[in-house]
Amino acid sequence: MSEKPLASLKPGEKGIVSRITGRLTLRKRLMDMGFVKGVEVVVLRKAPLGDPIEYLVKGYNISLRKSESEHIYVIVNEVREGEAPASVSSGERGSHSRRG
Repeated sequence: MSEKPLASLKPGEKGIVSRITGRLTLRKRLMDMGFVKGVEVVVLRKAPLGDPIEYLVKGYNISLRKSESEHIYVIVNEVREGEAPASVSSGERGSHSRRG
């Protein structure tokens, strides 16, 4: 796992917000939009010139400037060549409950 700026992720990649840097007003605005520690963010698409970038956060599509996205740091699980992605533990598989 590594920490990197949200702006460096490619479409389809996702990460978990670990911290937000920058001025207080920017940090507050980003947190008000849902970019808070522990939240999963998915990169949906980037404009042809890379700015703005559209993200999926808490079920909402949010577009940010690249300069704003560079202040949001995420933890990313990197899968190296030849390695399988981490498997889901048995406790997390399916949320079906039996009723009897």
